[in-house]
Amino acid sequence: MDGSISPKPARPMARGRLFFANPGPTNIPDSVLAATARASIDFNDPAFLAVYDACFEGLKKVLKTKHHLFMYTASGHGAWEASLVNTLSPGDLVLIPETGHFSDSWAKMCGTLGFEVQQVPADWRRGVEISAIEAALAADTGHKIKAVCCVHNETAAGTRMPLDQVRAAMDRVKHPALLMSDTISSLGCYDFRMDEWGVDVCVGGSQKGLMLPTGFSFTGASEKAMEAHRKSTHPRHYFDWTEMLARRQKSFVGTVPTTLFYGLQEALRLMLVEEGLDNVFARHARLAKAVRACVQHWSGNNGPQLFCQNPERWSDSVTAILMPEGYDADAVRKIALERFNVSTGAGLSKLAGKVFRIGHLGDLNEPMIIGTLGAVEMALGIAGVPHAKGGVQAALDSLAA
Repeated sequence: MDGSISPKPARPMARGRLFFANPGPTNIPDSVLAATARASIDFNDPAFLAVYDACFEGLKKVLKTKHHLFMYTASGHGAWEASLVNTLSPGDLVLIPETGHFSDSWAKMCGTLGFEVQQVPADWRRGVEISAIEAALAADTGHKIKAVCCVHNETAAGTRMPLDQVRAAMDRVKHPALLMSDTISSLGCYDFRMDEWGVDVCVGGSQKGLMLPTGFSFTGASEKAMEAHRKSTHPRHYFDWTEMLARRQKSFVGTVPTTLFYGLQEALRLMLVEEGLDNVFARHARLAKAVRACVQHWSGNNGPQLFCQNPERWSDSVTAILMPEGYDADAVRKIALERFNVSTGAGLSKLAGKVFRIGHLGDLNEPMIIGTLGAVEMALGIAGVPHAKGGVQAALDSLAA
C-alpha cells in the first residue's frame, strides 16, 4: 500500500491505555468527549444559545470575574494576540517579567506586532523577583509602560507567579499600566481571582485545566481594559472586540464552534458542581506535592532534581525535572512512551534535552500519577540515569499523609 495513510503505527504500541502526563493538551474526561459528539446546530438556534449563555457565565465563575469576556476559535496564542491588539497601539511599551519559554514567546509576539518590549530578567529556576518588577515600574516616571504582561504559570519551568503581589507592587508605585496575565496552564488548576487581584486582561485556553480539545480560547477584560480598547489604534479584524460586542454572542467573528460548547458545559459541570472548585484546587495541590516528593527522592545519588528551586513558586500544574549533567531527558521520555505507554512533556527552548516535564493538571487522580511515576522510574533505570530508587514510595507516602 503506497497511499498517504500508512497501515503501520508510527511506533510500536504498548498495550493498555495511554497514560498521558503532558502539561497540555491534557486528558479529556469521557463525559466531556461524549458531550462533544453532537450533530451540527445553528449557532443562533435558541437551544444552542441557552448552552452558550450558561457556558459564558460558568467560565466567568472560574475566572472569578464580573467583567467582560471574549471568546475565539484559536489556541492561547490567538487569545494573547487578541488581547494585545485590542488594548495597545503601535509603538506602545510593554513590560514582561521573565519566567521562561512562554514569557519569551509573548515578548517575541509583542515585537512582531509592533510594540516595544522591556523585559525584567530572572533566573528561570527561582522565578522573577517582585521587587525587580516594582523597580522597573518605579523608574518609568513618564508612564511609558502601557501593560505588564505576566505568565501566571510558566509551563516550561514549572513555576508560578504571585499575581496579587504584582498588582500590589503596581499600586505601591501608582503605575497606571494594564496588568495582563496568561492563565492558560493555571486556570482550573489553582486559584485565579481576576477581579480581586486587579487583573485587567487575562488569557485562557481550553486544552489544560478546562479539560477540552485544543482550539478554543478567551480573554477576560476589565472596564479599564475596555477603555484602553476604545483608544487603541492597532489594526485588527478577526479579533476585534468592537465587532464581537455587536454580535448576539458577544464573541467570535465568524462561525461559533458549537461542538466545543457542549464539551465546555460538561467540563464546567464537573468542576463547579460535581467536584467543586475548591476541591479541584486541593486535588491539584495534592498530586503536585506527591510528584515533587518523588522527584526529591530521585535526586539522591546525584539523580534528577526539581528544576524550580524556590518552594514559594512551585507550580501545582506541572513539575519540570532537571536531568543530571550528561544525561538526555528525551531518551528517558522515549523509553517511558515506547515501553510503558506513558507520555511526558519535553523541555522547551534552552531546556530542550535537559528537562522533562510531568503534567499533573486536568482530569487526573492518584492512581494515574502513581502509574506515571512508576513508569518514569523504570525508564530512568533502563536509561542508566543515576537516581535514588524508591521515589514512587515517597509519592505514595505523600498521598497517604
